[in-house]
Amino acid sequence: MVTAVFCVVGWGSAASADCAVLARLCVFCSWLGVAVLLGMLLNTGLFVQLDMFFFSPSVKLVQTEHILTAVGFGQKFSWNQRHCRCEIYLTMDQNWMNFPRGSEGFKAALNIFLDGYFAKDAIGGQTFCPCKKCSRRFCHSRDVIYDHLIVDGFVKGFREWVVQREASSSTSNDMSGINDQNTYDDIDGLLHDTFIEVEEGLDGDQGVPSEPNEEARKFYKLVEEGKQELYPGCKTFSMLSFIIRLFLFQVLNGLSNAAFGDLLELLREAFPMARLPKSYNESKNIIKDLGLDYKKIHACPNDCILYRKEYEGADVCPKCETSRWKSKNVPAKVLRHFPLKPRLQRLFMCSKTAESMVWHDKERTKDDKIRHPADAQSWKDFDETYPDFKKEPRNVRLALASDGFNPFRTMSVAHSTWPVVLINYNLPPWFSMKPEYFMLSLLISGPKSPGNDIDVYLQPLIDELKELWEYGVETYDAFKKQSFQLHAALMGTINDFPAYAMLSGWSTKGNYACPNCNHDVTPKYLPHSKKNCYMDTRRLLDASHPWRKDKKSFNGETEDRCGPSPLSGTDLVNELENFVNDFGKPKKGGGSKGPWKKKPAFLQLSYWPNIKCRHNLDVMHIEKNVFDNIVGTLLDIPGKSKDHNNARLDLVALGLKPHLHPYLSDDGNHMLFPPAPYTMGNEEKDLFLKVIKETKLPSGYTVTARSATIGTRPTNS
Repeated sequence: MVTAVFCVVGWGSAASADCAVLARLCVFCSWLGVAVLLGMLLNTGLFVQLDMFFFSPSVKLVQTEHILTAVGFGQKFSWNQRHCRCEIYLTMDQNWMNFPRGSEGFKAALNIFLDGYFAKDAIGGQTFCPCKKCSRRFCHSRDVIYDHLIVDGFVKGFREWVVQREASSSTSNDMSGINDQNTYDDIDGLLHDTFIEVEEGLDGDQGVPSEPNEEARKFYKLVEEGKQELYPGCKTFSMLSFIIRLFLFQVLNGLSNAAFGDLLELLREAFPMARLPKSYNESKNIIKDLGLDYKKIHACPNDCILYRKEYEGADVCPKCETSRWKSKNVPAKVLRHFPLKPRLQRLFMCSKTAESMVWHDKERTKDDKIRHPADAQSWKDFDETYPDFKKEPRNVRLALASDGFNPFRTMSVAHSTWPVVLINYNLPPWFSMKPEYFMLSLLISGPKSPGNDIDVYLQPLIDELKELWEYGVETYDAFKKQSFQLHAALMGTINDFPAYAMLSGWSTKGNYACPNCNHDVTPKYLPHSKKNCYMDTRRLLDASHPWRKDKKSFNGETEDRCGPSPLSGTDLVNELENFVNDFGKPKKGGGSKGPWKKKPAFLQLSYWPNIKCRHNLDVMHIEKNVFDNIVGTLLDIPGKSKDHNNARLDLVALGLKPHLHPYLSDDGNHMLFPPAPYTMGNEEKDLFLKVIKETKLPSGYTVTARSATIGTRPTNS
């Protein structure tokens, strides 16, 4: 929206009447497009039609001259005629960003906005594009940005950013003389939050120790760097604050480490008097003591061991005898470990975040409806088992998620890197599911998936979780202004089905592929499809469900058995009590032959067996797979349909559903497949796809429906 202030003055009866008409017009005009015609013949009372309204005006009297000008955003339209002058000052309020992007009002307001945006921020005719795809990371010309915003719209949060910037710029002149030091980076506060224990120790009765510990030495070093001016006479930045700001600039604008180093080199060349590091690595070493560094741990390329603890000084894997080194001083494989303790402590250093860390206990709606993991029975049972942990609502509940991805963004390169991410369940869902609140704990390098050997790489995290459960870590709460002993617990994992097997140790292939049914399952092997089939799903229905007695629609038998019982924590411990893990590749003899492939590392956590729901499948994969199978079968898409030729032959082998059995044609040269009840002809498929394509659903809840080539099997229909 554009707010306009109409300034109109006249003297004499004609001018006064015209001003009254203009004032009434101002009251009724709520919004107006950019391309407004301001020719107003005040002496005759004739107005040119205003075709797009967005003005919210106020009226006052000023003097007049004969002039007519029209200028852009952030300035004024003025028109003068005889006894009066009309001035319209345009300022932006950003509600127009929510209008339909194809509307004339949006396009008109966008042109005004871009005029002001480029006047303030453009360098060389380009500036950062605020569309959803560019997210102010890439610079483009005005025409390109206009097209991007029409097609993709503004990135989320940009409207609030514009409003905040306009508000800050409008008050900057008034506040410029008031406490200028408030605009500087609060490095002292940052160091205080990071080293609260050190400062409290120094302020105590014992005074400064003769030999400061490691944390104190880090504190003294950063304090010294925080006092150094960026250059002689600089009052805005210290060397430390400027380096931190540069790293923030790198993250916000997506700069690579190489680009960061080039920027440092350019700044050093342009400002030789400034105290700047020589390289990216030197900058990183300066700020790593703030507590968000990571550790590199060398690993055996066959995933046998990590070179830590007793193996830290070894050069050869004690199991497979493979060298630790790819070449001189270059390790064959590296695990990057991001320590958890400082990241949990950092959550409580911000008072707003510290206040939100007890949302699950203080502000969550408790009406027996499941909206959050805290509403689930597993959480409640855990609280009953460990009441001391429950007493402190600031204790952190975590979930672990992991999956492989190809960092090279091309399928022509076979590479699988596995990040291990922790999710904070203390926070409300609208925080905990945002990327900025995810905590990257481990980064397992490729090129191959670790498979069942992932437990080797999880060990540093498991060690931290054990310490956080048993001893905790002293943490300063910025909201309550007090220190407390913070404990943490891992409440479960979130993963797809293949990763479920890697983390739980239960094989999701073969005769016992269902972890929920575990040993209580009767698989049937399909000779033509060459896979196992599990046909006992009716056991999960209520005892009185009519499908339990339906022979014809299922496997030709009634189902009277009750549902299988999931393995309890006690059963899990008993089954794996004497299991010996054999990590590393390749394995002699192919590894374990039973459903258990390993004793999971999570059993090292004393509370793990008492968690009711230890492993969870993510909904996205389930929804996608079910949808793909159903739609692929309905449309008979080759390679996607489950009603394929081999499936029909398996029905013959099992003696089920004779009306779907294939048969020979009259000439004996072709195999014909009777249509199933759900088989659709081409016209029905066209109608089905048309309905899907034209269905209007909430933005972000569906993928784009695209046309597909559909093949069909010969039938006798």
